[in-house]
Amino acid sequence: MDNSSIEYHIIKPEKSLVDCIQFFWRLSNSSGDAKKVIILPDGYFDIIFYSVDGSPFEGLLVGLSSEPTSYTILPNSITYAISFKLPAAEQVIQTKIANILNGQAKLGHQYWNLAWDQVSDFKTFAKIVTEKITGIRMPEMDHRKQELFQVIYERAGLVTVQEIAGTIHWSSRQINRYFNEWFGITLKKYCTILRYRASFKDIRDGKLFPEDHYTDQAHFIKEIKKFTGVTPKDLSRNKDDRFIQFSTLPD
Repeated sequence: MDNSSIEYHIIKPEKSLVDCIQFFWRLSNSSGDAKKVIILPDGYFDIIFYSVDGSPFEGLLVGLSSEPTSYTILPNSITYAISFKLPAAEQVIQTKIANILNGQAKLGHQYWNLAWDQVSDFKTFAKIVTEKITGIRMPEMDHRKQELFQVIYERAGLVTVQEIAGTIHWSSRQINRYFNEWFGITLKKYCTILRYRASFKDIRDGKLFPEDHYTDQAHFIKEIKKFTGVTPKDLSRNKDDRFIQFSTLPD
């Protein structure tokens, strides 16, 4: 994304971290004017480090989103961040994020003791964070959870809780208890978010009824409006680049 002075870039993680990290991202506003955008639910939680006017970087842990959120990209600001898949809650940060659904928690600029004096660019940030994460002693994850996440990510949410329960031999009740306790959301709703998010490329390309993800157009329109606040048609237009995840979709 490069809208005047707004720039957005991503770096994909190395192969050993793809189960925990979706990507690293950088967002900057080099102008003296604020830019208002809408953050859409995307199925990931984030750790972000931001600096305004050259101030020390501050850290935030941002939970999952289940609704669109207004956000202002501050003037003369830069943000470095990591978008995590759900297994990272247990494996990487080893913290439940249920209490910050649609919210955030301060981490402070000393989180992970990042050597900011050595972070000269985005690639260096990704490299240093990769080294930090690979050095974490990760607890062993229940094989049922590994299978659960593998299924929902491979199928972009196009699977029912009952199907998953039958496949991994873990009851629907136990799965939803786990999801609510750790992430503040049911598995069904999380899969709904992944499914709606998977339709973005089709919508951007003018396909306002993505057949791969929905069988009923009225239901499709209802879900897009639920998570974005607008119709698929308005989302595809993306007036003034206000929906930042939509603006930054790779070609």
